[in-house]
Amino acid sequence: MGLIARAIEEAGVPTLSMSSARDITRSAWPARSVYLDYPLGHTAGQPNKPELNEAIMRDTLAAFESLSEPGSMAHLPYRWADTDDWKDKVFAPMESKKASDDSPEYDDDRVARYDTPQYQTDDDQTAAEHSHDGEECLVCVGIDY
Repeated sequence: MGLIARAIEEAGVPTLSMSSARDITRSAWPARSVYLDYPLGHTAGQPNKPELNEAIMRDTLAAFESLSEPGSMAHLPYRWADTDDWKDKVFAPMESKKASDDSPEYDDDRVARYDTPQYQTDDDQTAAEHSHDGEECLVCVGIDY
């Protein structure tokens, strides 16, 4: 995303990247970014916690005002849990096991990916569909890539 963000910035549109992968984001060097120390895939917060999601988004958007140096990154103060024990599972090395044909096979406990948008609530889906109403995304309209 950092490479895309830089191209959009060069076209004159300010960008801000959200990240849960600090090292990867730093290497991509987006114009400005916020880092949230949450598991990958949860950059906007924990599921089914709309107040938390809103606070994270509010603080993220506020970074447009505070991050002025190219490559700046703000660290958001939110915590996934009271302890960092969740990282033990996320960063633990995978143990390989042999499949029947002697090829290595790994357990994959990632969340399923979909090619259609996923929403936390029916109200979120209704709001998203209403804001687009069969047209191009209002955020993207007018950006000359």
